[in-house]
Order: sequence, then structure tokens, then C-alpha cells
Amino acid sequence: MMARKSEGLGERSKKILEFLVSYQEKHGYPPSIREIGNHIHVESTSLVDYYLNQLQEAGYIERGGRISRSIRVLRTLDGQTPFKQAFESAKTTVERVAHELISIPLIGRIGASYPIPMPESDVPYFDSLSTVEVAQSLLPNKEKITDLFALEVEGESMIDAMINDGDIVILKRAEVAQNGDMVAVWLTRDNETTLKYYYNERNGYVRLQPANRTMQPIIRPEKEVQVRGKVVLVLRQFKSH
Repeated sequence: MMARKSEGLGERSKKILEFLVSYQEKHGYPPSIREIGNHIHVESTSLVDYYLNQLQEAGYIERGGRISRSIRVLRTLDGQTPFKQAFESAKTTVERVAHELISIPLIGRIGASYPIPMPESDVPYFDSLSTVEVAQSLLPNKEKITDLFALEVEGESMIDAMINDGDIVILKRAEVAQNGDMVAVWLTRDNETTLKYYYNERNGYVRLQPANRTMQPIIRPEKEVQVRGKVVLVLRQFKSH
């Protein structure tokens, strides 16, 4: 039987398939949904999922349900079957990597310059499929996975702490903080959120200190500052130029 042609695929679907092949050849395991989205410049993981379903229905890939990194390329655009010799080795690698990785929900953005207003809607900016994957060995010991969440950083007020615009911070849920903790806070009077170092000034005020010598701290009454989480890990996002 002749292989089905790829003319029915859109340009994004073709680009995803080519990326799946090249990524597998380079790393020995498939990319994550987020990595695929970054490659085609699409933020919505639901849209990436739509293109992957197209490829699956056309017989180019198969997927293990909605499990991350479970994509297997069955054939390329020219009808070739890739990875014949390396498949068993790659399968072992995928199983090992999947065992070590944990998925943490990416629930939105947070300001690291000026505070960012809270969304007016209850619908999160990122959809329910948005997660970041982290090797469990990178996390501090005794952290409960269910207490962790991720935020994308917007702004440059924490650059001296090696946190740049677009980086991802992993936080554990917390309502109190010690001096020097890097925290995500909600400024209740302004209905805004921000990422800063926390300092209790002991005069009824809290100082939220940026890690950027060109910026001034935010001073608020303690009752107007609600800690939402403490940073436990930073994921640098290296951007191609």
C-alpha cells in the first residue's frame, strides 16, 4: 500500500513533524508539548495538541494518551520510517527520563519589574495543559510535589538574582516568609502581584526589594501584602536570536 501523502497537512503540522524527527535524533527522546509550542511560536498548548491530533489522524505519529513525551513518529513526510535501529534504545531512554521528570502546573505570569494587575476573570492565562517538566533531583528535598506551581517572569527587576524576563520560577505554596526569601506576593490594595525579596521592617511595613540596582523597593503596610509562594527553583529560558 502506498504511503499517504503529506499534502493535506498544514505548514505548522509539517514543521512539528520535522521538529519531532530532529529532536528525537538529537536527544533520543521526544520533545515536550511546551518545547513543540516554542519551536512553532505558539503559546497555547491546546493548539499544539490540535496539530498533534492532526498528525496522529494522518498516521504520522502515535501518542500514549496525554502523557508528556509519549509521541512516537511512525513515518516522515516522505513516507520513511525513522529510528528503526535506535527505537528500542530510545524507548528505554524515554522511560528513564519520564520516571525522573515531574510535571508542575504553569498557572500564569508574575511581574519582576512593576507589579502586574491580577486578571479580572477567573480563567487562568495559561490553559489546563500548561506545565513545566523538572527533574525531581533538582528540587530541594522534602518538597511536596502537590505544593509546587510555576510562574513565567515578566520584567527585569530580579536580573541580579539571575532571573530574566521570560524565565520560569518554581514556587512552593506559602503564606508567611522570612527576611530574604524570594516570594510571589499579592498587593491587596492595588490588586497586583509581584516577585521580590521579602523584608519585614518591624514598623508595620514590608519592603519588597528588587534585585536590580537601578530600581527602588516597594514599601507597603504589612496588612496589604499577602505571600502566595516562595521560590525554590529558577528555570532559565535561553532565547535564540
